[in-house]
Amino acid sequence: MIEYRYTKEFEIEQIEELFLSVGWYSGKFPEKIQRALLNSSRVISAWENGKLLGLIRGLDDGVWQATIDCLLVHASYQGRGIASTLLQMLLNEYEEFLYVDVVPDEKKNVSFYRKHGFEIMQEGTPLQIRGKTWK
Repeated sequence: MIEYRYTKEFEIEQIEELFLSVGWYSGKFPEKIQRALLNSSRVISAWENGKLLGLIRGLDDGVWQATIDCLLVHASYQGRGIASTLLQMLLNEYEEFLYVDVVPDEKKNVSFYRKHGFEIMQEGTPLQIRGKTWK
Protein backbone atom coordinates (compact mmCIF):
# COMPACT_ATOMS: atom_id res chain seq x y z
CA MET A 1 0.00 0.00 0.00
CA ILE A 2 1.33 3.44 -0.94
CA GLU A 3 1.79 5.92 1.89
CA TYR A 4 2.06 9.68 1.33
CA ARG A 5 4.17 11.80 3.66
CA TYR A 6 4.79 15.48 4.27
CA THR A 7 8.53 15.27 4.90
CA LYS A 8 11.75 16.86 3.75
CA GLU A 9 13.96 14.15 5.25
CA PHE A 10 15.44 11.70 2.74
CA GLU A 11 18.50 9.49 2.62
CA ILE A 12 21.04 10.36 -0.08
CA GLU A 13 20.64 6.91 -1.65
CA GLN A 14 16.85 7.27 -1.88
CA ILE A 15 17.15 10.60 -3.68
CA GLU A 16 19.81 9.33 -6.04
CA GLU A 17 17.83 6.21 -7.00
CA LEU A 18 14.60 8.14 -7.60
CA PHE A 19 16.10 10.92 -9.70
CA LEU A 20 18.33 8.61 -11.75
CA SER A 21 15.43 6.18 -12.38
CA VAL A 22 13.73 8.88 -14.48
CA GLY A 23 16.95 9.98 -16.16
CA TRP A 24 17.32 13.33 -14.41
CA TYR A 25 20.92 14.53 -14.57
CA SER A 26 20.51 16.19 -11.16
CA GLY A 27 20.38 12.69 -9.67
CA LYS A 28 24.17 12.66 -9.93
CA PHE A 29 24.19 15.31 -7.20
CA PRO A 30 21.97 13.85 -4.45
CA GLU A 31 23.60 15.92 -1.70
CA LYS A 32 22.56 19.13 -3.47
CA ILE A 33 19.03 17.78 -4.00
CA GLN A 34 18.85 16.83 -0.33
CA ARG A 35 19.79 20.39 0.71
CA ALA A 36 17.32 21.84 -1.82
CA LEU A 37 14.49 19.68 -0.46
CA LEU A 38 15.26 20.79 3.10
CA ASN A 39 15.07 24.42 1.95
CA SER A 40 11.85 23.95 -0.05
CA SER A 41 8.54 25.42 1.05
CA ARG A 42 6.68 22.11 0.75
CA VAL A 43 7.61 18.54 -0.13
CA ILE A 44 5.24 15.58 -0.36
CA SER A 45 6.50 12.08 -1.07
CA ALA A 46 5.13 8.63 -1.87
CA TRP A 47 6.46 5.49 -0.17
CA GLU A 48 5.92 1.74 -0.24
CA ASN A 49 7.62 -0.57 2.24
CA GLY A 50 10.28 2.04 3.00
CA LYS A 51 11.04 2.74 -0.68
CA LEU A 52 10.78 6.28 -2.01
CA LEU A 53 8.48 6.06 -5.04
CA GLY A 54 8.02 9.73 -5.90
CA LEU A 55 7.93 13.29 -4.72
CA ILE A 56 6.67 16.76 -5.51
CA ARG A 57 8.28 20.00 -4.42
CA GLY A 58 6.60 23.38 -4.11
CA LEU A 59 8.24 26.78 -3.76
CA ASP A 60 6.10 29.66 -2.57
CA ASP A 61 5.96 33.09 -0.95
CA GLY A 62 3.43 32.02 1.66
CA VAL A 63 0.30 33.72 0.32
CA TRP A 64 0.29 34.81 -3.30
CA GLN A 65 2.24 32.65 -5.74
CA ALA A 66 3.57 29.11 -5.73
CA THR A 67 5.61 27.17 -8.24
CA ILE A 68 5.68 23.43 -8.63
CA ASP A 69 9.36 22.86 -9.15
CA CYS A 70 9.52 19.13 -9.66
CA LEU A 71 7.24 16.14 -9.74
CA LEU A 72 8.71 12.73 -10.37
CA VAL A 73 7.76 9.10 -9.87
CA HIS A 74 10.23 6.21 -9.96
CA ALA A 75 10.29 4.68 -13.43
CA SER A 76 9.14 1.30 -12.08
CA TYR A 77 6.04 2.81 -10.45
CA GLN A 78 4.74 5.14 -13.14
CA GLY A 79 1.18 4.72 -14.40
CA ARG A 80 -0.29 3.98 -10.96
CA GLY A 81 -1.75 7.43 -10.24
CA ILE A 82 1.05 8.43 -7.87
CA ALA A 83 1.89 11.65 -9.74
CA SER A 84 -1.77 12.69 -9.85
CA THR A 85 -2.16 12.07 -6.11
CA LEU A 86 1.00 14.02 -5.28
CA LEU A 87 -0.11 16.91 -7.48
CA GLN A 88 -3.58 17.04 -5.94
CA MET A 89 -2.17 16.94 -2.43
CA LEU A 90 0.13 19.88 -3.19
CA LEU A 91 -2.66 21.83 -4.88
CA ASN A 92 -4.77 21.31 -1.75
CA GLU A 93 -1.94 22.91 0.23
CA TYR A 94 -2.04 25.88 -2.15
CA GLU A 95 -5.82 26.32 -2.37
CA GLU A 96 -5.69 29.79 -0.75
CA PHE A 97 -2.97 31.05 -3.13
CA LEU A 98 -3.83 33.26 -6.09
CA TYR A 99 -1.56 31.49 -8.57
CA VAL A 100 0.15 28.13 -8.90
CA ASP A 101 2.62 27.83 -11.77
CA VAL A 102 4.59 24.92 -13.15
CA VAL A 103 7.28 24.71 -15.79
CA PRO A 104 7.29 21.08 -17.01
CA ASP A 105 10.71 19.52 -17.46
CA GLU A 106 9.66 17.95 -20.78
CA LYS A 107 7.06 18.81 -23.43
CA LYS A 108 5.48 15.37 -23.04
CA ASN A 109 4.37 16.35 -19.50
CA VAL A 110 2.28 19.34 -20.63
CA SER A 111 -0.78 17.15 -21.27
CA PHE A 112 -0.57 15.75 -17.72
CA TYR A 113 -0.80 19.23 -16.20
CA ARG A 114 -3.55 20.30 -18.60
CA LYS A 115 -5.54 17.24 -17.54
CA HIS A 116 -5.31 18.59 -13.98
CA GLY A 117 -6.70 22.04 -14.80
CA PHE A 118 -3.61 23.99 -15.78
CA GLU A 119 -3.57 26.22 -18.85
CA ILE A 120 -0.72 27.31 -21.09
CA MET A 121 0.05 30.98 -20.60
CA GLN A 122 -0.05 33.22 -23.66
CA GLU A 123 2.84 35.34 -22.40
CA GLY A 124 6.07 33.93 -21.02
CA THR A 125 7.82 30.78 -22.06
CA PRO A 126 5.89 28.33 -24.26
CA LEU A 127 6.05 25.53 -21.68
CA GLN A 128 5.03 27.55 -18.66
CA ILE A 129 1.63 26.58 -17.38
CA ARG A 130 -0.46 28.59 -14.94
CA GLY A 131 -3.06 27.08 -12.70
CA LYS A 132 -6.42 28.74 -12.43
CA THR A 133 -7.16 31.12 -9.61
CA TRP A 134 -8.55 28.92 -6.87
CA LYS A 135 -11.15 31.39 -5.50
